[in-house]
Amino acid sequence: MARNDWDKRILRAEDLAGRNGAAAEVVTFYGHVLGLQQELYDVLSSSPRPSPVPGQTFRSGIDVEAACQWLPRLLMLVQRKGPAKLAAEAKRLAATDHQHQLRLLRDFLESEAPPAADSVSFLVRAVLQPCAEFLARQVGRPEGFGGSTCPICGDKPQFAVLRPEGDGAKRFLACSFCLTEWEFRRMLCPACGEQNSERLPRYSTDDWPAIRVEACETCKCYLKSVDLTVDGLAVPVVDEAAAAALDLWAGERRYQKIQPNLMGF
Repeated sequence: MARNDWDKRILRAEDLAGRNGAAAEVVTFYGHVLGLQQELYDVLSSSPRPSPVPGQTFRSGIDVEAACQWLPRLLMLVQRKGPAKLAAEAKRLAATDHQHQLRLLRDFLESEAPPAADSVSFLVRAVLQPCAEFLARQVGRPEGFGGSTCPICGDKPQFAVLRPEGDGAKRFLACSFCLTEWEFRRMLCPACGEQNSERLPRYSTDDWPAIRVEACETCKCYLKSVDLTVDGLAVPVVDEAAAAALDLWAGERRYQKIQPNLMGF
């Protein structure tokens, strides 16, 4: 990933925070986290890259020691800039020793359960995600893949992206962990495989014209999509997190998100 891609994320967070009162607090804080993630990614990019180990899984290839070295900085940032509940958890975790923190990161990587939308999960994911992104860029995306989970790390999708192509748009899914994108059919539920368009409603709002809730009446799951044909300035990972109001709306209607984003929505 080029450095300017991280810059775009940070600038987009600043822009959305400045013109969207409802999401300002969440997006401002996310912008601070993105700044630290960018620093970690830059360090990984400038370090010697170890040779891949035959048969090694994606998660076991993540440099958990490097991630853990950055955890104290994240905990300090969260205590200064984060919401009260998250700041309290960061303070508690900061009082633990390095081995405890390392174990938390390893437990997350070794767990087969989806990440919980809680404070500990946020802190762990925030420091591991740039490591996962970095490793995914080294692996490269396979061609012709159309499955519903990430072709690189195997995690579930967090959101969809509609990218312009010809007179229309192609739909891509974005991984909830390494943020890898892969092409996916427009009318197909990533959670259960439902194909009937009448069972796949789409919901949008004037407040977020480029973002919609893509739901499934068969499994009651949903994810949000970011339509770059509507707003070419959108940065999907940032806009999706900023539109938390749509997640609250979907939850009130008893839809369950396929995978929460880093901010817990």
